Amino acid sequence: MLTFAAAVLFLVGTPGPGVLSTAGVGSGFGFRAGLRYLIGLFIGTNLVLLAVITGLAAVILAVPSLRYLLMAASLGYLIYLAAKIAFAGSKIAFITADSSPGVGAGILLQLINPKAYAVNTTLMANFAYAPENLMWETFSKLIIMNLIWVPIHLAWLWAGSSLHRLNLSATSQRRINAVMAAAMLAVVGLALAANLTSNGATP
Repeated sequence: MLTFAAAVLFLVGTPGPGVLSTAGVGSGFGFRAGLRYLIGLFIGTNLVLLAVITGLAAVILAVPSLRYLLMAASLGYLIYLAAKIAFAGSKIAFITADSSPGVGAGILLQLINPKAYAVNTTLMANFAYAPENLMWETFSKLIIMNLIWVPIHLAWLWAGSSLHRLNLSATSQRRINAVMAAAMLAVVGLALAANLTSNGATP
C-alpha cells in the first residue's frame, strides 16, 4: 500500500497538464475561478478511473485511431487553455480571455487526455497489495488516489492564485501568465514527442 501511495504521489505531484493548468488558471483568474476548474478536473479524473475499472479504458487504448484522436484533441485543448491563460485580461486576445475555464473545461481535459487513461490504468492494474480481496483493493486505491490528488492540486492552485493576489502591474501579470502558458505548451511538446517516439519504436 505504501508503494502504491508513493507511485501516486510521484505521478500526480510532478508537473503535468492537470497541475500546470490548475496553477495557470489560478494565476490568470484567481482562486475562486481556479477552484471551479479544479472541481471539474476532480470529476473528470474520477470518471477516467471509473472507465479504467470497468474496462472501457482498455478498449480506448487498444484502438490506435481512437487513441490518436484523443491525443490530437487533448493537445489542441491544452493549447487552447494555454492561450486562455496567456491572454487573461488582455483586450487583444483572439479568444474571450476574460472568461475563465470552468467545471466543464476541467472535466473535458481529463476525458480526452490519453495520459490520464494510461496513468490510471498503470496504477489500478499494478501495485497489488490485497489480491485476495480485489474489491477492497480497488476501493482503497480510489481513496488513496483522491486523498493525494486533492491536496496536491489545491497546493498548485494556491501557488498560482498567490501570484494573482499580488496585484502586480498588468505587464508583469501578463508575463507571469505567459510563463504559465509556456510551461503548459512545453508539456504538450513533450507529450507529442513521447507519443511519436513510442510509435516509432513499435514494430
